[in-house]
Amino acid sequence: MKFLRFGSAGQEKPGVLDGDGRIRDLSGEILDIAGDVLSPAGIARLSALDLSALPIVEGKPRLGCPVAQVGKFIAVGLNYADHAAEANMALPSEPVIFSKATSCIVGPNDDVVLPPASKKGDWEVELGIVMGKTAQYVPQEQALGHVAGYCLVNDVSEREYQLERGGTWDKGKGFDTFGPIGPYLVTADEIPDPQALDLWLDLNGRRMQSGNTRTMIFDVATLVSYISRIMTLFPGDVITTGTPPGVGMGQKPEPIYLKAGDVLELGIEKLGTQRQHVRVRA
Repeated sequence: MKFLRFGSAGQEKPGVLDGDGRIRDLSGEILDIAGDVLSPAGIARLSALDLSALPIVEGKPRLGCPVAQVGKFIAVGLNYADHAAEANMALPSEPVIFSKATSCIVGPNDDVVLPPASKKGDWEVELGIVMGKTAQYVPQEQALGHVAGYCLVNDVSEREYQLERGGTWDKGKGFDTFGPIGPYLVTADEIPDPQALDLWLDLNGRRMQSGNTRTMIFDVATLVSYISRIMTLFPGDVITTGTPPGVGMGQKPEPIYLKAGDVLELGIEKLGTQRQHVRVRA
């Protein structure tokens, strides 16, 4: 199934995409796409619904993040060998883990707003994991059974704040609007192999990133198991899993960074696409 949330920011309703690509309103069945709704039992109940009996949502409403009440937004850095090389960083021996503020989460087509005087805004197309079961010290061979589904994430970054201002990466990763997620949460049964998905990103119509999740250093099962040994993961937590090469700071001969008026378009096979206009906060 492809779950989504539609409506104005802060007022989203739960929905599902039917087989004809139309949005069906789920608000008569669930309060939101969160918590127990994401459990295996919750998804099974929704999968049994007759989607044709649900109200059709007319027009083209704004889409929000497909998961409500995200408790943790965990990110993985340097998880593609060729991206680590373009960043001039050593390959990690263990997953590089940092947090993105949940307040940075926006819908897939909302504007990306750079902080005032931003110098080094950047993009990162990434596969997102949405947890469906509580995970604590989960063995790797059981990890995928704790995943509700997958989604498209743009891990927007400000490299000066991330790398040049001391401290952790978090300060360059958590600005408002730096976490577009969606358009859909695609349930795990539709993605039998999360390590076989093409990813791409265009800046102003120019292809900048092109990759496949098979080149991840640490695969989805490894990441879920590893992170569950550091912190308990709960239904609705989101893990974004790293990016292939082609980010702005890695461009040759000179880096390319985001500016007002830029347009980002990105997608992952089977998970949909995003489109964001870039502006600068006044």
